[in-house]
Amino acid sequence: MALVAAADVTAGPGVGLLPLVSLGPAFAGLAGSWRRTAALGAAAMALCCALGLYDGLFQNRRGYTALAAVAGVTVAGVAAAVVRTRQERELASVRTIAEAAQRVLLRPVPRSAGHLRAAVSYTSAVAEARIGGDLYEVVPVPGGVRVIIGDVQGKGLEAVETAATVLGAFREAAHDEPRLSGVGARVERVVQRSLEGEGDGEKFVTALLAEITEVGDVVFLNYGHAPAMLVRPGRPPVFPEPPQPAPPLGLAWTDSDSPEPYSVDFGPGDQLLLYTDGVSEARNSLGVFYPLGERSGLLSDSDPQLALDALREDVVAYVGGPLHDDAAMLLLRRRLNDPTRRVSVSPVPV
Repeated sequence: MALVAAADVTAGPGVGLLPLVSLGPAFAGLAGSWRRTAALGAAAMALCCALGLYDGLFQNRRGYTALAAVAGVTVAGVAAAVVRTRQERELASVRTIAEAAQRVLLRPVPRSAGHLRAAVSYTSAVAEARIGGDLYEVVPVPGGVRVIIGDVQGKGLEAVETAATVLGAFREAAHDEPRLSGVGARVERVVQRSLEGEGDGEKFVTALLAEITEVGDVVFLNYGHAPAMLVRPGRPPVFPEPPQPAPPLGLAWTDSDSPEPYSVDFGPGDQLLLYTDGVSEARNSLGVFYPLGERSGLLSDSDPQLALDALREDVVAYVGGPLHDDAAMLLLRRRLNDPTRRVSVSPVPV
């Protein structure tokens, strides 16, 4: 408004810059409250009157036309400010509900769980979303810690509902079942009933269950999920694969389809990274997948959360923009002063 006034005074009445004073209340309606917009509109009207008198424009219709333009834009700006403010309040309410849902569905992972230190990272592919179809949980149990990470096929509210079903079943079974295979069987039954009730035979959930024992090993159950990355000090990372592939949760029809447990040693200073395909299948502009194994050195920070944050930032930088899929990562690090025994990679009894 000040620039328009200066230009109008400099150029004289023949140029016709007076209606541009309405830009003040127009921009105020986009960013300010309705009261601020109305105040700027009143100031614009006063400025328009002053410039119209200075230029002698009220001797004809030009001055009154400029006043009408400023008044009309001010009314429109006030209405836009009212609508925008109402929408911002509704969005803030939705975000609050989403954050509450996240705390219920994806509860904060304890930074210390038994003999482990833990960290988690979750990035939703949906703009402004806090939760999606990926899931994770860490449950301390007598003799160790049981964890799950999974990926629900699909997106949106249906995927969130399925993730809630899986997590609810896992949290209950993790405390009740003496063996990890029993935990997996209970989760499988719950998912089967849930998906059958929806009448959709094509939905499924990939999941990786793990039990880190206090005696120095990790037992896995892999339901069609990406293998965990095991990082040992001074050694290249490894990705322990199951003895035989198994279908995801919701697609097994017989007991023979159930995955076979397998174990690896997990000693002091070792790290275990569980992740979803939003990480392993992230691609750069050339379509090349993210080289997760080559970036294991990013997990060297003494603070597990800072190490995981560095890895997440590297994934986002590699993609060069927003991720195209939900990405969850769970990092478990065994304390250096924790005595353990070593066992070789082998199947364990069901």
